[in-house]
Amino acid sequence: MSADLQDVAAALERAQQALLLQRNEQGAFRGHLSDSALSTATALVALHAVDHRAHARRIEAAASWLEANQNHDGGWGDTTLSGSNLSTTLLVHSALLLVGRRNSGSEAWVRQRVGSLEPEAVALAVIGRYGRDRTFSVPILMLCAHCGFLGPRGWDLVLALPYELAALPRSWFGAIGLPVVSYALPALIAIGRARQVQRPGPWWSPLRWIRHLCWEAVSPLLWRMQPSSGGYLEATPLTSFVLIALINAQEGNHPALLPAVRFLCASQRDDGAWPIDSDLATWGTTLACKALGQGSEETWAWLLGQQSRSEHPFTGAAPGAWAWTDLPGGVPDADDTSGALIALRQIADRPKAAAAATQGLRWLRDLQNRDGGIPTFCRGWGALPFDRSTPEITAHALLAMSLWRDSLRGGQESQGQRVVDRALRYLQRTQAADGSWLPLWFGNEAAQGENNPVYGTAAVLQYLGAEGQLAQQARDLMIKGRAYLLAAQGRDGGFGGEAGLRASIEETAMALLALVGGPADCREAAERALGWLLRQTQGGRQWAAAPIGLYFARLWYFERLYPMVWGVQALRMSVLQRLVPR
Repeated sequence: MSADLQDVAAALERAQQALLLQRNEQGAFRGHLSDSALSTATALVALHAVDHRAHARRIEAAASWLEANQNHDGGWGDTTLSGSNLSTTLLVHSALLLVGRRNSGSEAWVRQRVGSLEPEAVALAVIGRYGRDRTFSVPILMLCAHCGFLGPRGWDLVLALPYELAALPRSWFGAIGLPVVSYALPALIAIGRARQVQRPGPWWSPLRWIRHLCWEAVSPLLWRMQPSSGGYLEATPLTSFVLIALINAQEGNHPALLPAVRFLCASQRDDGAWPIDSDLATWGTTLACKALGQGSEETWAWLLGQQSRSEHPFTGAAPGAWAWTDLPGGVPDADDTSGALIALRQIADRPKAAAAATQGLRWLRDLQNRDGGIPTFCRGWGALPFDRSTPEITAHALLAMSLWRDSLRGGQESQGQRVVDRALRYLQRTQAADGSWLPLWFGNEAAQGENNPVYGTAAVLQYLGAEGQLAQQARDLMIKGRAYLLAAQGRDGGFGGEAGLRASIEETAMALLALVGGPADCREAAERALGWLLRQTQGGRQWAAAPIGLYFARLWYFERLYPMVWGVQALRMSVLQRLVPR
């Protein structure tokens, strides 16, 4: 082995050891999500609304953390590494205003960004940021109104939500065009009711009385969808918004309220902040298994134990899938199901793994949309972005299906091939003229439209190229995709979210994985990326995370595991391909 390859092997050994230290006694990789100013602001307001005296210590710790983590320009971003944005700055400014900590810096930031502090101007700016998707614009305006930032008539600026539609059969939801995405139903219900209570409309309006009568039928859905942890989707913002809405709807005795409060109290960190979600344990564990190329017996038992066994109360998802976490608030989704199936392929000879895969593959196939793509949660929900098909999840599912192809029996082979053919046509239609694909669940704050074509393209290429027959079927797509990545590489060998942006470990490692098995020009680019990776991580010793993760409603996060898992996988593939760094 050459000296250069020895350096790569030594870096890989260090990185693997660092990653293995993240594995817990159960064999899972629970990871660590970044602190979130947005989550902290919403939780502060929720606890204050419920009982500001009982939660005074938590509120004080949260307010102090927010003030200590204000950006130099006066605003706040979603993470401590993020630039200021309108949504988070408005939420934090309103939260601090509520507890008597008026902040002149954030006031100036909002005035400069919006052009005015007039409530109508602020509301128009928020609505303009999100367009017809009310999943996040309405909760922001509700919180601002509750805190008094929008003045005495603030609730007039909170758009009404048709919460009565939640009383309809779940199978209708994809067709009726709800103004919020599938995972936000608790917010639709609670905020819609709060808006009606605060601004009921004229007494003679039939809609007023229809909504009032529907509340009795809709109200129980809030606790039926609530997991035992009390946190909707294990997400602090969604849970907090529901709490704030219930208080404003004069539903202080609602059965969903106290469990939600307990969730917020239990999930506050020692520094006073809250993360965007409890954890991404299933996702992190499957990424680690793929990166290491192996797993412990404890890991396999844990992963098999996370497959859903019954219809999910939140989305109505059929059994057989995996959620992003093992905690009660997780919801089955396509990306984590694909990740689990790919990881379990390492123990395909075990009956339990094969049985789990058969059920998981059926679940994935049944999720395919009419356009041929695979969405995240629910088939047929296509009105709003986070419910639509997405290229990287579609390619991920294709790899899972391809790796388990030999397990399809009894006529399932032809059905599986039809799914693959339709998915490949979807990827062909969604590939941009420059060869790139845009992902849904990852982005880059500095990129055009906050998209991340480097991550999206690298992910699709990595999945399509990981199985021989699939790679052959997708050959033309992959040629165009590789050409895009070659053009996006920086002079120093690293990759950012698009050409010309600052490189990150996550984006560079993903691009390296997409290029490492390609032709000569790709190999040269991969060698340059490997050199950047070795320099940036000091030979596998340091793994700084970047905020490229997108959560519900375009909320940014970074995860401690991401640079490690993709870095380990990239280093391991470099050793296998005998790649020499440049």
